[in-house]
Amino acid sequence: MDQEALMRQIVEQVMSAMSKGAAPAAPAGGKMTAANYPLAEKEADKLKTPTGKPFSSLSYEKVLSGELTSDDMRIAPETLEYQAQVAESVNREAFAGNLRRAAELIAVPDERLLEIYNALRPYRSTKQELIDIANELDGKYGAKTAAALVREAAEVYEKRDRLKKF
Repeated sequence: MDQEALMRQIVEQVMSAMSKGAAPAAPAGGKMTAANYPLAEKEADKLKTPTGKPFSSLSYEKVLSGELTSDDMRIAPETLEYQAQVAESVNREAFAGNLRRAAELIAVPDERLLEIYNALRPYRSTKQELIDIANELDGKYGAKTAAALVREAAEVYEKRDRLKKF
């Protein structure tokens, strides 16, 4: 497969995934619900990229021309919040919570997220290192829910003897 065909396939897959799961701003009367799903079909005019471009403006040709960047193809925190509202409307509270945590973590650079992921593996971090990560998530990125989970992990790892040994 040549590079252009591969690029077209990737963009088409991303666009398909976004059209199946992306969410717009809540309707005038309140929160998004299952009645608004699939959101990209029923509310496509309200979808925006993280850079503010309309969802309907995304195309393969614009990716090739450089008019769209990878930042345009990322999910916006607001979109995840609206997806969480849909999940709640069908009693999927745990999934809604996961979506909200993901929305918080969008502000964290990808490289740092991978470092944090590795630090959360058993025996990789001391309790203080985990607390420092939680404080960073909370203070630097405003990711309060994610920070609370890291603090909880620090406590659980301590109780289960899963912290890094010196």
